[in-house]
Amino acid sequence: MTSRYSSSDPSGALNSRAPRRRTVVKAAAATAVLAAPLAAALPARAAEAPAFLHGVASGDPLPDGILLWTRVTPTSAAIPGSGAGPDTEVGWTVAKDKAFTTIVAKGSLTATAASDHTVKADIRGLEPATDYWFRFSAGGTDSPVARTRTTPAADAPVAGLRFGVVSCANWEAGYFSAYRHLAARGDLDAWLHLGDYIYEYKSGEYGTRGTVVRPHAPAGEILTLADYRTRHGRYKTDPDLQALHHRAPVVAIWDDHEFADNAWSGGAVNHTEGAEGTWTARQAAAKQAYFEWMPVRPAIEGTTYRRLRFGKLADLSLLDLRSFRSQQASTAGGSVDDPDRTITGRAQLDWLKSGLKASDTTWRLVGNSVMISPFAVGSLSADLLKPLAKLLGLPQEGIALNTDQWDGYTDDRRELLAHLRSQAIRNTVFLTGDIHMAWANDVPVDAGTYPLSPSAATEFVVTSMTSDNLDDIVKVPEGVVSALASPVIRAANRHVHWVDTDRHGYGVLDVTATRAQMDYYVISDRANPNATSSWSRSYRTLTGSQTVERTYDPV
Repeated sequence: MTSRYSSSDPSGALNSRAPRRRTVVKAAAATAVLAAPLAAALPARAAEAPAFLHGVASGDPLPDGILLWTRVTPTSAAIPGSGAGPDTEVGWTVAKDKAFTTIVAKGSLTATAASDHTVKADIRGLEPATDYWFRFSAGGTDSPVARTRTTPAADAPVAGLRFGVVSCANWEAGYFSAYRHLAARGDLDAWLHLGDYIYEYKSGEYGTRGTVVRPHAPAGEILTLADYRTRHGRYKTDPDLQALHHRAPVVAIWDDHEFADNAWSGGAVNHTEGAEGTWTARQAAAKQAYFEWMPVRPAIEGTTYRRLRFGKLADLSLLDLRSFRSQQASTAGGSVDDPDRTITGRAQLDWLKSGLKASDTTWRLVGNSVMISPFAVGSLSADLLKPLAKLLGLPQEGIALNTDQWDGYTDDRRELLAHLRSQAIRNTVFLTGDIHMAWANDVPVDAGTYPLSPSAATEFVVTSMTSDNLDDIVKVPEGVVSALASPVIRAANRHVHWVDTDRHGYGVLDVTATRAQMDYYVISDRANPNATSSWSRSYRTLTGSQTVERTYDPV
């Protein structure tokens, strides 16, 4: 079911488990929580002067353009989600240098309460494969200055590309050190956020190893447009997140927590119809807030599926695996092999297949929010199976697959992988988040007979930035669970080259004509705002191979 919140941004979907009572959070409560700290953050010299408290950002780069974003706070009362504050003119300037001596474009927009005082400037007329600097201004106040970069021309030969890759950033579970370390690199063409940029749960309810490191705002579960705006606003105050947005353009897709846990096209596990309003209204509110607060162009039917190109080296197909999917089999009943059940929806699957076939680039990257590689738990002991089932949202008595990922929609996966094989489409690499573990996988046509059955693609899965993984759920020291679980998982899944079930971090994907390599980095302590980062492992796929291999040095 869909509903439109604007002419260009329609709605999507979610799922239901056992209903439980919840308290609807009112916008007034969110205002009370945030008014004092945000007012205190305004410049002391003039409390009512416009301020850029949420930083600036850029995204969805093109050869000739970039999407610029900011949120202005025109008065101390005009906090996110409040619906308060006057219309405010916001200027933007783009230059070829950080000192703004060579200005190439400028203009202005009006920030209004109707868009939560967020603005986007879709700039065109720029040069390909070029660094630019930009800033906003309002009422005599300048925003921070940020760097962005356009993509290469469509027909340009490209020697290499480098992307940061992240997912699953739970505010309450820790600090966003991964963003800071990616920002410090200074060598990224862009960074990919593969979903769960925000989390919807009420304070203390989701994945913090029993400790709330820093509380959400609003404190309750987010349900209304004001709630979603307030939560996005809280995230955008994080200094490490701002730092990365100031260093490189983001290319983002959503997963379930931008809406509610285990979302599907008609509901969510973490949504109680009626007690929490209608799913249609909640999803529309979540999508509106997302497109207001993220430097993402609403794509086909107001979703996040779209395609970007990086010269002749790679194109990037970005998926929306929440808006069109059928309800998960574990809750709805029925077979995971039912051809009438879908994770992509017919139109999106056809779009993906045709785009992969028509691609003339060396690499076909796919931004994919949930794991496509088959996964069976094998003979895990009960003490490991139960927390793994909890992490995957499965019945904890034990079930051998995660029906929220492609394992729950095997007909779509079979059709896609058969298409890759029958059309001889090579060098397809799925880039995935969601599962709070790091993986390096081949994607077999038939996992049951692999490696006799061929691999149709490869997959690099990045772990969570802060959201609980297996050691957090079991509450044991880092590495203990992985040492026990990883060999069992790999024995039951011969296409899995590596899995780390325990550590938090991020990835850096480096692409050349001969290989695509993922370097996996881990964070020392998610609860420490000054956490260090260290390289963990690297895997690559060589052109034409459709398989993953380990390599022993980061790029």
